Amino acid sequence: MDFLENNFKWFFAFLALVIIYKFLKDYLSYQNKNKFLSRNDSIKSDILKVKLQAYERLALFLERISLTNLLTRVPPISTKKEDYQYLLIQTIEQEFEHNMLQQIYVSEECWNIILTAKNSNIQYIRNCDTSNNTLTADKFRELVLTMTINDTSSSGVALSYLKNEVSKLTSL
Repeated sequence: MDFLENNFKWFFAFLALVIIYKFLKDYLSYQNKNKFLSRNDSIKSDILKVKLQAYERLALFLERISLTNLLTRVPPISTKKEDYQYLLIQTIEQEFEHNMLQQIYVSEECWNIILTAKNSNIQYIRNCDTSNNTLTADKFRELVLTMTINDTSSSGVALSYLKNEVSKLTSL
């Protein structure tokens, strides 16, 4: 009988160890999963912040290259319209180069719309030059400002798309 009693004690001790082992294993696995999920949420939050900063920079870019803002911010450097036209285009290109890296944070479609806005503004400046025989930079500036008053801005269209993409991103 002592033999059976001893065996039961060892059996129950072994069973208790197995249960404790299983409990600790499951508990530690649960804790690791929670840490991973928490870390994952933190990483997602950090990525969202960086993406939103990229969208902010691109919105600022679009505002800075909108023709009305560009023409009021960048005065002519000489009386020649060609010099002013070149300066405006160079300013757009410099702004673009400064923000080119942001493309990795936005959708390809969004980036293409931003490129289209940039190229449209440059083309608009070139077309204003060929469609009119203004002689001075100031007259050219007036002409472009007058022509852009009634036109739908390509920068405005791109900015609307950008805002829409941000609202989708932040509503997730």
